[in-house]
Amino acid sequence: MPSNREFVIVLDAGHGGHDPGNQGNGYLEKNIALNVVLDVGKILEKQPNIKVLYTRKTDVFVTLKGRAEKANKNKADLFVSVHCNSFGKSSQPHGTETYVFGIRRNADNFEVAKKENSVIYLEDDYKATYNGFDPENPASFIGLSLMQEAYLDQSILLADFIQKRYTNSLKRFDRGVKKDVFLVLRETYMPSVLTEIGFLTNKAEGKYLNTKHGQKEIATALADGIIKYINTLNLNAISVVHVDPKDLTDKKNDIVFRVQVAAGSKPLQTEPYNFNGLENIERVKEGELYKYYYGKTSDYVKIQNKQRFVQEKGYTSSYIVAFKKGKKIDVQEALKNIAE
Repeated sequence: MPSNREFVIVLDAGHGGHDPGNQGNGYLEKNIALNVVLDVGKILEKQPNIKVLYTRKTDVFVTLKGRAEKANKNKADLFVSVHCNSFGKSSQPHGTETYVFGIRRNADNFEVAKKENSVIYLEDDYKATYNGFDPENPASFIGLSLMQEAYLDQSILLADFIQKRYTNSLKRFDRGVKKDVFLVLRETYMPSVLTEIGFLTNKAEGKYLNTKHGQKEIATALADGIIKYINTLNLNAISVVHVDPKDLTDKKNDIVFRVQVAAGSKPLQTEPYNFNGLENIERVKEGELYKYYYGKTSDYVKIQNKQRFVQEKGYTSSYIVAFKKGKKIDVQEALKNIAE
């Protein structure tokens, strides 16, 4: 994120209006999710250079597509959707879990996604709006848009920070970071997560989530996870390194800067039509992910210009990365190496 531009976050309180969400133990998911989102927003709005938008601030119904469109139209850098979990059987599962968009790995995840996606039945003309998508049919999950694949790396990072805050700060049971096909995530054009803050069907956890104290604790942990994510982005972190730009140009060294445009679990052809017209994209496999880079220079001023160009092409969440002798290093470390 450029230091002179606000980091835009869209907070999405699940359900609302005539859609109450789950009602485990008599609690209303729509109310709890909204209270948590508003508390998260109050915390984030106190941070410098963060702009917070909401898909809803009152008890109103918003379509899944409408929620995503709010983020897309405002060119958001992050989309975070807040929900409460439920379980219909006699056992009492508990804990938090955070989802990114991806093909599920087990049946339990599918049940969560099916439940959240079933909101489309409350929408008029949902078959036309979502191209015939059927939450009850697993076949509908095959061959969906790769839109979120480009942001998978960042989404997983955000989800991991959120889960760690729930676990380390609040000692909530960690159900992990998971993948599934949530329509509200599929439609967004930026790193996005859906976080289930606990089970209303669990007697103890439902009672906790229905209290102002519990909601504020969850909101604080969630906000901390988001702030941690923002501060970890190399492009944010470099602002604390004070180096004269003239000292960063034309120096012979082993440092190379690049712009990371996207990342995903599936390889894409590096043709301009896959990257909004960008040419000379390079694909590199790092672990289980394919990462896509634009530009290569030891001149930090030049890479900043390239990053701005990439953002103008629509990749608003792109960021600068650094390498030393082919090994990725922190941008702060790279700048310090150059300045020495």
